[in-house]
Amino acid sequence: MAEKEKSSIEKILADAPAPAALAEKADVAGKRKVKKVKRTVPKARACIKAGENNTIVTITDPTGQVLAWASAGSSGFKGARKSTPYAAKVAAERVMSKVGQFGIQSLQIEVKGIGPGREQAIRGLQTTGVNFDAIVDTTPIAHGGCRQAKPRRV
Repeated sequence: MAEKEKSSIEKILADAPAPAALAEKADVAGKRKVKKVKRTVPKARACIKAGENNTIVTITDPTGQVLAWASAGSSGFKGARKSTPYAAKVAAERVMSKVGQFGIQSLQIEVKGIGPGREQAIRGLQTTGVNFDAIVDTTPIAHGGCRQAKPRRV
């Protein structure tokens, strides 16, 4: 029985590829490039968060997946210049240049916050020639909150 086992092991080893051949196959597989799927998003959503110190512009698809974003800080502005309307406009133009490959034709704009870059960020999006479906203000408004608890009687 030991002789039969040896012969079957020898057959398996003879059929197996040499280690050099395995290395060549691995190299070919390692150099193969994965194709990137090009998406087209005809309708998108632009979310503008206009804070006191910075303006962030995010472009998402209708389901909410982020396509690209830019902020006044990432556009090269620092310190007090980051909170200017011009910095917000530059950030909006920059994010639209990033999403040019997606073929966006119309935008729904949501503006949140009371910062100085609100209007200029919209104007920056407008310079790219994209149609606007709607401009919605989603700034949270404080309403006084819940009723306070009555004072303790001791």
